[in-house]
Amino acid sequence: MKNLDHLEEIIGYQFRDRDLLSQAMTHRSWAHEQVSPRSGTHARRLHNEALEFLGDSVLGLLVADYLFRAYPHATEGELSRMKHRLVSAPTLAKASTELGLGDFVRFGRGEEKSGGRRKAALLADVLEAVMGAIFLDGGLPAANDFVNRTLGEELRKADPVAAAAADPKTMLQERLQANHEPAPQYTVIETLGPPHHRTFHVELKWNGGSTRGEGQTIKAAEAAAAQLALAQMESK
Repeated sequence: MKNLDHLEEIIGYQFRDRDLLSQAMTHRSWAHEQVSPRSGTHARRLHNEALEFLGDSVLGLLVADYLFRAYPHATEGELSRMKHRLVSAPTLAKASTELGLGDFVRFGRGEEKSGGRRKAALLADVLEAVMGAIFLDGGLPAANDFVNRTLGEELRKADPVAAAAADPKTMLQERLQANHEPAPQYTVIETLGPPHHRTFHVELKWNGGSTRGEGQTIKAAEAAAAQLALAQMESK
């Protein structure tokens, strides 16, 4: 894989085992194109999904540790909301974009044509894969340094109040609980578009009302419906 020297400079870590970095920057679409049915090689050994799985867990641990130490008096709910925002796909995709990781990923021809280098979800996945690779190569201290370099500003901006405002589903849940009302019910009622560019429509029902939201993911559609529900409640 080319430009590994430059990539290591960008992420601020020099690998002892560069195969880990190469695997972290390989999408499964590329791996499947390289493996023939008769080769005896499994494509999953070549792409980054296992590293992404590991990196997601390592990132969650390190962010949780930071928040626990930075906000010793915060409630579990406040810590959870802050962590959720910090490890969310939009936050990770933003950090990945700022590093320019998309320029180094190996994509298959189909994914390349569909704009894989610009897809937020894939960019977030790559950052998690790099995190997993750094953890395997250098342990938790190296992984923690990477978190501080890539998410340091977001970590410092973490705030319990802002996190709550950014999580309309939790705000709605807590509001209904405070009024001793049943939990809200979310139902996907329609899915439009091709697999790589779907739009989900979700209906939200609660005691006394209903709204509908849409988004590129089910979670985003649910959040949009919850935001509308909160707006309705405020207007009454």
